Amino acid sequence: MPETLNTQPARPERLLRIHDVEPLVGLKKSSIYAGMKATPPTFPQCVRLSVRAVAWRESDIANWQAQRTQKGGE
Repeated sequence: MPETLNTQPARPERLLRIHDVEPLVGLKKSSIYAGMKATPPTFPQCVRLSVRAVAWRESDIANWQAQRTQKGGE
């Protein structure tokens, strides 16, 4: 009898708005945007949702946090 594969669709990635990102990373909005504009960027880029709305991929924030932990917050 053949095995059945789990055919559930992958869960879409969660998008975090600025009010979710600020407490998660411990930075305020101005620092987050400054990090995005830095050369090279020191904070993940956002995803545009509409003309006046942006969000960040949860995985990008998690990767940024992991890198900061490894570097010791340089």
